[in-house]
Amino acid sequence: MGQTIAEKILSLHAGKNVTPGELIIANIDAVMVQDGTGPLAVNEFKKLNKTKLFNPERTILFIDHAAPSPRKELSNSHSVLREFAKEYGAVLSEIGEGVCHQRLVESYINPGEVLLGADSHTCTSGALGAFATGVGSTDIAVVMALGKTWLKVPATYKIVLEGEFQKGVYAKDLILHLIGLIGADGATYKALEFTGNAVKNLTMSERFTISNMAVEAGAKAGLFETDEKTYEYLKEQGRADKFKEIKADTDAKYERVININLSELKPTISCPHTVDNTKTIDELEHVEINQVYIGTCTNGRIEDLRIVAKILKGNKVKEGVRLLVAPASRKVFLEALKEGLIETFVEAGASIVTSGCGACVGVHAGILGDGEVCLATQNRNFKGRMGNTEGFIYLSSPATAAYSAIKGYIADVREVL
Repeated sequence: MGQTIAEKILSLHAGKNVTPGELIIANIDAVMVQDGTGPLAVNEFKKLNKTKLFNPERTILFIDHAAPSPRKELSNSHSVLREFAKEYGAVLSEIGEGVCHQRLVESYINPGEVLLGADSHTCTSGALGAFATGVGSTDIAVVMALGKTWLKVPATYKIVLEGEFQKGVYAKDLILHLIGLIGADGATYKALEFTGNAVKNLTMSERFTISNMAVEAGAKAGLFETDEKTYEYLKEQGRADKFKEIKADTDAKYERVININLSELKPTISCPHTVDNTKTIDELEHVEINQVYIGTCTNGRIEDLRIVAKILKGNKVKEGVRLLVAPASRKVFLEALKEGLIETFVEAGASIVTSGCGACVGVHAGILGDGEVCLATQNRNFKGRMGNTEGFIYLSSPATAAYSAIKGYIADVREVL
C-alpha cells in the first residue's frame, strides 16, 4: 500500500514501514530550542547525567523570543543557553541572527529529515519536505541525549490546491481560509499534505507561510513535496547537495481530502481572539487600528517585505497608527537594506525592530495598550498574545497590513492593486 509524505519519512527513521496511529521510536536528525523553552530543556538534560549531546552539530539553541532581553530574568535565561552551548558544543543562534523557524530553513534543515523543536511552529520546515514538529521541553531533553524519541504516526489530510491567486490574495489568505474552514482543532494530530496543480506556482516563501500555520488547525505537521523550487532554494542557501525527492505515492491513503480553488479566495482576516474566527475583507465591518506589525516567522521574509515596500512607496503611515517591521532574520534584514526596502519603510513612518519574536509573543517591542487594536502578519491572535489581555489582534497578509497602515483601518488592498 502506498504511503503519504509523513509516513514515508517516519518509516525511514523508524527502520520499518509505519501506519497511521502506530507508536514508533524514530531517529531524529535535528533538535532545537528557543530562549523561552530552552532553559527548561537544558535543566532536564542535565538531570539525565549525560556527559555529551547525541549530536551537538544538529542541536541548535536560538535566542530570539526576547532579543535583545528586556528584563534581567530573561538575560539570565540567555546566559543559561550560552553557557550550555559552550560546555556541550551545541550551535547557538544569537540575538539579531533571526527567528528560529526562518533560521532553520535558511541554514539547517533538509528534505527527508525529522526535526523536533520546543516550539509549536517548528512545522515551518515541512515546506522543505521534512517532518518537522513541536514537542515539549522534557521530550527535547531526551532527544538531545539519545537522538531518538517516540512518536505516534499521524494520519494525513490531503489539501488539493488548484487555480491561481487573484491580485491582492496571498498564501496567508489561503492558510487563514483553511483554518477557518476546518477549525482550530480540525486537524488535531494530523499531517497536512499540500498538493495539486497550484503547488508548483507557490514560491518557497509562500510554502513556509502555509506550513508555519498548519499547527493553528491543530496539525502535527504541514508538508510539501520537493520540486525544482525546493532545489533552487537549497542551492541559494548553499545546500544543493542536500536535495532529495520527497513525494507521496499515487496510491497513498488519506483520512480526508479538501479541495481549494485559489482563484475563489479573497483577502482574509482572522479576528479576535481565535485564529479560526475568519472573515473575508468583504464581510469585515470597519475596524480602526492603532498598530500594524509586519514580520515574524510567518511573514517576515524578503518576498513579504518587497510586497510591503511596493505598497508603502511614496505613502505615509496614517497619523495615530504605529507601524513596526521586523525582518525574520539578519540575512533578510541585509537583503532589505541592499534593496532599499528599509529606507522605504522608514520614509513611510515605520519603526524597524530587531529580527526576533518580541511583539508577537508579547515580551517587548510592541506591547499593546488597553483597548488597542493591532493588525499583524503573525500566526496567532489569542487574548493576551501581544502582552495585554485588553488588546485586540487581527491577522492578515503583509499586503493587507501595509495598506491598512496607510488607511488607518483594516482595508481592502485590492483597491490599490
